[in-house]
Amino acid sequence: MRVVVQEAPFDFGAEAAGFAAGRHDMGAVVTFTGIVRDLQGGGLEAMEIEHYPGMTEKALEKIAKEAVERWALGDVLVIHRHGRMEPGEQIMMVATAAPHRKDAFEAAEFLMDYLKSRAPFWKKEFSAESRAWVAARDEDEDALRRW
Repeated sequence: MRVVVQEAPFDFGAEAAGFAAGRHDMGAVVTFTGIVRDLQGGGLEAMEIEHYPGMTEKALEKIAKEAVERWALGDVLVIHRHGRMEPGEQIMMVATAAPHRKDAFEAAEFLMDYLKSRAPFWKKEFSAESRAWVAARDEDEDALRRW
């Protein structure tokens, strides 16, 4: 299990390949990457993500351990960036490895739902017209409730 919180961009292809390498005992590897999405109608200049170092890593490690306990997983990878990012840049990555695809998919979805709604990150969007904190969305909370 590896949890990383970093400011620097990551190489999704290299991370995915490294995570999957040598997994002869696993029948499934599921990966997901989140990308900074432009505002509806365009105009997003950047998104800035803040966090509390130490606290954030502990929270992500705790949820990754919960995923390992709930599903038959061989490994978990969570990478989440902080700092300023422009539309199209990668924000985060989740990878899960399991003997069977159902566990890998469900655990990855669980981790993504947690990261979207409960992980201790604060996002601010910057456009020419405004600077605004991103509010929690009801649909993100609904997605997390199913777990």
